[in-house]
Amino acid sequence: MDNQKAAVQKKIAHGLMIAVLIVVFLAFIFPFILVIINVFKTKADITSNPLNLIGAHGFTMKNFPEAMKKMNFVRSFGNSLFITVISTVLTILFASMTAFVIVRNKWKACGALFGLMIASMVIPFQVLMIPLVSFYGGIFGLLNHRATLIFMHIGFSMSMATFMFHGAIHTNVPIALEEAATIDGCSRWQTFWKVVFPLLKPTIATVAIIDAMAFWNDYLLPSLILGKKELYTLPIATQIFYGTFSTDIGLIMAALLLAMLPILILYLFLQRYIVEGVTAGSVK
Repeated sequence: MDNQKAAVQKKIAHGLMIAVLIVVFLAFIFPFILVIINVFKTKADITSNPLNLIGAHGFTMKNFPEAMKKMNFVRSFGNSLFITVISTVLTILFASMTAFVIVRNKWKACGALFGLMIASMVIPFQVLMIPLVSFYGGIFGLLNHRATLIFMHIGFSMSMATFMFHGAIHTNVPIALEEAATIDGCSRWQTFWKVVFPLLKPTIATVAIIDAMAFWNDYLLPSLILGKKELYTLPIATQIFYGTFSTDIGLIMAALLLAMLPILILYLFLQRYIVEGVTAGSVK
């Protein structure tokens, strides 16, 4: 009887957990579903009843070409793609090399550097944004350059990426492999690229998707750095649809969907590596 009672309680607890997870999932996915439903409606249909699957005026595709034209989608997409790819690739390269040096060298400077990088992760960006913009814009005049934004993206993402690579190298890369490569005549540089870096694929994929999503969707930092319309990224370009007295919700929905699709496709391709990469280094 006790075993049966324990089994029933376990099933009830499992059922409650599944129910809670479903509710949380629906709460998170609801805004995305709302965008999908309303992107094919007219402005009047969205305003009158945004929860209807099909509006009174029927199914329409007019929102997409009009939104692409108004936000200059091709140029904005190119800016976002360039900034995201360069920032992500450089972050992966610099963070992996930094983590390798920290893990394989017992210098006090390495420990101090790693400690400072971990400590910097708790500092919110909002604390730094005004001094940062004043410093780069007022003193050096480096605003309105994509290179400045890329440099800042790398700087703000290095700590987390280095932390993840540090755990992966410390746990998943045996030092015996590096010693064998050294015996075979590999330099330290060759050992890293030919032995260590290929073993970091799960972590590389995880860092790539996390940082690419952050860079692609970032609005605050690009809005502070990029003031010229020809440099706008997709998140900044969508602000053109928000008017002072009126807002075309249909165009906003189309612009949001166009902006999120590329990063969503990237996530679907790399999502199987995320759990493996995040847990790499957590258990030795």
